[in-house]
Amino acid sequence: MPLSTRELLDSLPQQGVLRWIGLRPARKAPMNSVDVVDVIEAQGLFGDRAVKGPRLRPGKRQVTFFQHEHLAVLEALLGRPVHPELLRRNLVVSGINLHALKGRRFRVGDALFEHTGLCDPCHRMEENLGPGGFNAMRMHCGITTRVLQGGTIRLGDAVVLER
Repeated sequence: MPLSTRELLDSLPQQGVLRWIGLRPARKAPMNSVDVVDVIEAQGLFGDRAVKGPRLRPGKRQVTFFQHEHLAVLEALLGRPVHPELLRRNLVVSGINLHALKGRRFRVGDALFEHTGLCDPCHRMEENLGPGGFNAMRMHCGITTRVLQGGTIRLGDAVVLER
């Protein structure tokens, strides 16, 4: 008997891996690449411009993720190399389909995240990636998340669906 759609959606045995961490120190400033970062519950990544002291940062865009495998797609569409810092996303992961995490909770290292939506491209992609950058990013844009539990994350940490 074939599996139901719900059973198929719940079947995600893959684990991903954290490949890149980027912090935006200020609006329009270059991204800083780091190997380890503290994740602050209900705020985001320590050192990112969006995290401002002890106040809560409610909302659905506390930390952004990008699918490493989509870098090759962007490079093919644009005909040039694409580096993670140009995309202005915080975390780049491989080995797990970020879109399969829709509406779900997942862990990276000690931190717990909740998928809240797509991280749609903006005009900055045209500036950062050159002509066609905005359209190349469509459907390859990454996801937004909320931080449910803080902790420390490091390059190489597993990305695992919370059951």
